[in-house]
Amino acid sequence: MNRLISVGITGTGSCLPEKELTNFDLEKMVDTSDEWIVARTGISKRRISDDRTATSDLATEAARNAMKEASLVAEEIDLIIVATVTPDHGFPSTACIVQKNLGASKAVAFDIEAACSGFIYGLTIGEQFIKTGLYKNILVIGAETLSKIVDWKDRNTCVLFGDGAGAVVLQPVKEGYGILASSLGSDGASGDYLTQPAGGSRIPTTMDTVQNNLHYVKMDGSEVFKFAVRIMVKSALETIEKSCLTLEEVDYVIPHQANIRIIEAAAKKLKLTMNKVHVNLDKYGNMSAASVPVALDEAVKEGKIKDGQIITLVAFGGGLTWGSSVIRWGK
Repeated sequence: MNRLISVGITGTGSCLPEKELTNFDLEKMVDTSDEWIVARTGISKRRISDDRTATSDLATEAARNAMKEASLVAEEIDLIIVATVTPDHGFPSTACIVQKNLGASKAVAFDIEAACSGFIYGLTIGEQFIKTGLYKNILVIGAETLSKIVDWKDRNTCVLFGDGAGAVVLQPVKEGYGILASSLGSDGASGDYLTQPAGGSRIPTTMDTVQNNLHYVKMDGSEVFKFAVRIMVKSALETIEKSCLTLEEVDYVIPHQANIRIIEAAAKKLKLTMNKVHVNLDKYGNMSAASVPVALDEAVKEGKIKDGQIITLVAFGGGLTWGSSVIRWGK
């Protein structure tokens, strides 16, 4: 039997729109306040793309930055996976548009949709192609322009979300390094807690669906909060155990950046001090599938992640979905 190949992250990159929308800006748009938003979410500002910028534009730039760090050229890419709930079109896939933009003519390209868990789903999918020897160089991208599907009159949702993209390069790494274990999960029975009702085959687009705001994000915040804390803890512990490690051996955690109260509650249950948890939602808000890879790239660039360290990525999202990965950092 052939030994499976170890797979790791050899490059990270991100791309954020230039425009910042602060809580003080939102005070002029809806009935809210900076104090209210910060106290309930931990968010102070978020990045918003302009009318000319699509998800593929952010994804392409993030991919280029990750490729540069991994010393990889477009012709070497075997596969491009884009995780997003805000694709450029129903079809073609955003990944195919990124392939064209990069000039990665040899790459297979497809999108996946697991909401905020999408990047970890993509990471786990991409790992299998390298582990089994089919491909060597894979781009996994989480990219969103959530500002385009947010109801800017709904103060319960519009304060939460931002736009951005993060990308990683997956390649073979030396044995004992890279992705040690991953866990994924779904609960379709609770899918109505977080949804975009119209625009698909269940509720096709009509004048009525547009007028009734059914193309915007809808969320039951209290139910999502309870689910998020429970599932992030459960998923992280499950994956750490699969890695044959203990929680004490984890050096750093990159969680989905949805709400500071969710992150702090999960850290407390995991008995982690916050200096072992990367938080950037105060600057960027919830970027769905882009949240984890942008935070990862930021932590790497800031020197918080070093060779040999054990890193845990964990996320939850619409679907409902969740996932986590444990990585020994290094090539």
